[in-house]
Amino acid sequence: MAIKRITFRLYPNQAQNDKLHYWKKLHCSLYNACFYHRKTEYQKFGKNVNYFDQQNCLPELKKCWLEYKELGSHALQATVKRVDFAFQRFFKLKSGYPKFKASRHYKGWTYPDGAGWSIDSSGHHGFLTLSNFDGKIKIRGKARDWGIPKTCTIMFKQGKWYASITVECSPTRATTDTGSIGLDFGVLHAIADSNGNLTENPRFLKSAQEKIKKIAKKSRRKRNPKRGVKASRRSRKSARAVGKIQSKVARQRQNWHHQVAVEIVRCNSLIATEKLNLKGMTQKTKGKRKRQKSGLNRSILDVGIGNLKSLLKEKVTEAGGFYIEVPTQKIKPSQTCPNCGHQKKKSLAERVHSCEKCGYSCDRDVAAAQVMLNYARGLERAYARCRVA
Repeated sequence: MAIKRITFRLYPNQAQNDKLHYWKKLHCSLYNACFYHRKTEYQKFGKNVNYFDQQNCLPELKKCWLEYKELGSHALQATVKRVDFAFQRFFKLKSGYPKFKASRHYKGWTYPDGAGWSIDSSGHHGFLTLSNFDGKIKIRGKARDWGIPKTCTIMFKQGKWYASITVECSPTRATTDTGSIGLDFGVLHAIADSNGNLTENPRFLKSAQEKIKKIAKKSRRKRNPKRGVKASRRSRKSARAVGKIQSKVARQRQNWHHQVAVEIVRCNSLIATEKLNLKGMTQKTKGKRKRQKSGLNRSILDVGIGNLKSLLKEKVTEAGGFYIEVPTQKIKPSQTCPNCGHQKKKSLAERVHSCEKCGYSCDRDVAAAQVMLNYARGLERAYARCRVA
């Protein structure tokens, strides 16, 4: 059994749309109230407020503010938990200090279990029912695997409502039992595999960059230079246009990731990739050549290596295969010959691997993919020997 997330598009009528916006605003107000409570208790009294302290205040809150009764206690607890998660990330140095949320930027709310909502669907379109809500909401979407619904998150993005539902299911995916492949990710070519195939980088963001710059330039002209002044209607309209293009780019990239991952998993049950520190690779430089580094960071993020690796791991696991990440600090795939194992340091300008010891020659990225596959096959053979013993 596995937990999978499926996103459906919601189609509420005008009355339902107004009600959803009203509930979103109430959850945003609760989030800000919980954040203010934690902040002031520590600053004025030196007291640390945890999640259970604020959860126990919810019954009294609903007595004073009657509009919160119809939202459901579990959904309110999930909103309080969001504040707790934000502070936990701050204490672990994974993010900055939490901030107040503007109502227009607050995405939505969550039902952490089956209470407060139900879905009438078998994974292909259907209707969503929320407690204390007028009527059923029409939903559209198709799930590859369907099972028992567990949680539901209502989101508002780019002027559209979505329901992100997690289901417990038994996913099935067909693949060959003998195929194995090594993958090397890059910017010039998105993927180079051990068979010598090169997958071109579609560069979705770069193709839309000119249009984004043109609209962003108009948006800056309409912006009021004074701080603290509310943005004009035309300025907000231009900002929404930029967000709409960026959202389309994200959807194109996600669709391409799924297509590439399915094609790879369909023919291979063993996938070997490199273990990358993407956060360190895309962080800002503190020295010279800042413009060049920012352009490289944008190109790396445009490929979406992290999401692509996650999809490969998920799909090959569903198919009963193996996903192995090779430690690059130990193996050094880009500097090692896949034929004889001889290591020689190469500069980034050297795009062809040519071994001075055995004479083996091929594309640099393809050679790195072959080194990773050799390492993964060694682990596979060692695992098989241990299993026999």
